[in-house]
Order: sequence, then structure tokens, then C-alpha cells
Amino acid sequence: MINAYFFDLDGTLVDTEILWVEAMELLAKDRGYTLSRDLALHMVYGISWPGVYERFREHFPELEWSMDEMGAVIGPYFYQLRDSRDVRIPGSIQLVHRLAEDHLVAVVSGSYRVDVDAGIRMTGIGPSLRFSLGHEDYSPGKPHPACYLAAAKKAGLPPEQCVVFEDSNAGVCAAKDAGAFAVALARPGRPEQNFSRADLVLDDLNKFEPSMLNV
Repeated sequence: MINAYFFDLDGTLVDTEILWVEAMELLAKDRGYTLSRDLALHMVYGISWPGVYERFREHFPELEWSMDEMGAVIGPYFYQLRDSRDVRIPGSIQLVHRLAEDHLVAVVSGSYRVDVDAGIRMTGIGPSLRFSLGHEDYSPGKPHPACYLAAAKKAGLPPEQCVVFEDSNAGVCAAKDAGAFAVALARPGRPEQNFSRADLVLDDLNKFEPSMLNV
């Protein structure tokens, strides 16, 4: 029996995952570095903010920012990109409202809580959510399962009664290692991910029906 649904935010509800990649590229360029798209994807895509910071420092150890300092530096690049376009993913937002009619629904993100709250406001899903988690609420980050174990605990449910919606391999692995079901969103035009561990892969989450899972 499925009793809860957890949604990732960046790349799943709002098309911002790729914006963090672009923001990292712009930051590197302005600091005089060359950062390839493949390396930027490796550093950012599907990774929680502490993991992004660790990977950035591995490649640029001479930039001695703390994690919060780096967040403050890259933030303006990201916000400028985000505010230049409509980043809402309609099918995913519609699914949140539909599932929330009968089930617990929550957002579980690897971003700062301030950015999670902004994303929730932007999508208008706040009234449909029971709670939300940002990277400050658990450790370590994805692909470690801590985030979804924390979400299941907060929901008062075993992970095997929970379904996770993700757009990255790291997120899918976090869900599966926590013991939850994982539904992957593979949108056209977005970086290809290894979704071999996902229970289901869709190009639009609004196509999801619980009967699609082997429960």
C-alpha cells in the first residue's frame, strides 16, 4: 500500500536543475576558469548543495569559500537565470495536486530551504503539501538515502509505503536505497541520466497512476 508521495524540487517540479549547471559555468567563467558542460553536470546535476560544494572545491581548491559563502556567490547567477523564464513544470505540479487529494505529499530537496520555499511559492503547491525538507534538514545529501529516510520518518511511515519522484540518477538511488519506490522524470531535452534502478520512467509525471507500480 502506498501512503505518501515525495517530490524532488529542482528538475522535477521546477526546471531549475539545469540552471544551477549554467550558473556554475558562468561563475567559473567570471573567475577566469574553463568549465566544460560535462564537468558542470558532474558537479551539480542531482546532487545536494553540500555535495556540489565538495565537488567544486575538489576542482578549484584555491577558491577558499565556505559552503555558505559559495552559495552567496553563485546565488545571483542562478536567480537571474530563473527569473528570466517560466521554470514551472506543469505536469508535475498537476500531479502534486491530484495525489494530495487522498495522500500525504511532501517536497524533499537538496537545495537551501530558502530556495525550496521560493520554489513552492512559485509553483503554488503549498496548500497541497504536508511538509518540505531542504538540505539543512538531513545529512549527508543525495545519493545517500538520508533525505528519504528522514521524509519517511517525518511522515510516520515505513519507506516501502512511499513513492519518490526524481529527475536524476542520484535522486533515484537515494530513493531506492531508502527502500522507497522511485519514479523518474525523463524530460526531452534534458541531460540523459541512468534510470536503470527506477521502478518507472515517464516523460511527464502527470501520466502517473499508482497502478503503474508493481505494489
